[in-house]
Amino acid sequence: MKVYKFILLGAVLLLLPFSSGCEKLRARDQLNKGVAAFRNAQFQAAIMHFKTAVGLDPSLLNAKLYLATAYFNQYIPSGESPENLKIAQQAVDSFEDVLKSDPNNSNAIASIAQIYYYQKNFDKAKEYQRRLMQVDPNNPVPYYWIGVLDWAIAFPRSQQMRKDLKIEFPKDPKDPGSLPPFPAKARAELEEKNGPLVKEGVEVLEKAIQLKPNDFETMAYLNLMFRQKADLEADASARAADLKQAEDWVDKALALKKAGGS
Repeated sequence: MKVYKFILLGAVLLLLPFSSGCEKLRARDQLNKGVAAFRNAQFQAAIMHFKTAVGLDPSLLNAKLYLATAYFNQYIPSGESPENLKIAQQAVDSFEDVLKSDPNNSNAIASIAQIYYYQKNFDKAKEYQRRLMQVDPNNPVPYYWIGVLDWAIAFPRSQQMRKDLKIEFPKDPKDPGSLPPFPAKARAELEEKNGPLVKEGVEVLEKAIQLKPNDFETMAYLNLMFRQKADLEADASARAADLKQAEDWVDKALALKKAGGS
């Protein structure tokens, strides 16, 4: 009887690697079926295949990444319906699952940052763009996006203050740079709120343009950020210099666009 039990146990142990191998083959089959559905924009079918693949082989990173991307493709940017928010969370959770296996997966990090940007959760978006910057310090994209996010946080504050003080229109409608400066007390209050954002924004956008010199979008945001910087200047000549830099970036961007640049 003991001999029989040992033989039976041995047979079971021999079957375990075979069973595991079969599940991995089935997982890859489900992954392939999911990819085919994904390419045909059949995202619900793709999700079911990818979830099955992950269940069969939790180490199959491509299945996890495709699953997250399939959720992301169903998300409607800025949509606030409960169903849309649920899809966004499923995408974030799935990308986070990718990061558990591959903490430096730039695709997953960038996608989470983008979802938070669409949801106007700018602080979380910046957190993931900074993480992407650490993973790939020579990639201009996270520097650009941190600049965009800094402007997106700073600009509404200055706009609201202008409206409150009734100085929201330029002296010369043909020259947006002719917006009158803030009174000293309001400027100091704005500088306290926006100063760190503007400083960082200028720095990261300048870094982005160093890494990708002919980028139209980065030039456009450098223009916008220098206008925010001008609002914080107590000295009139410093303010004028900032506005001049803003105009210079506009000219460079327009010249690039006219020449057919990026």
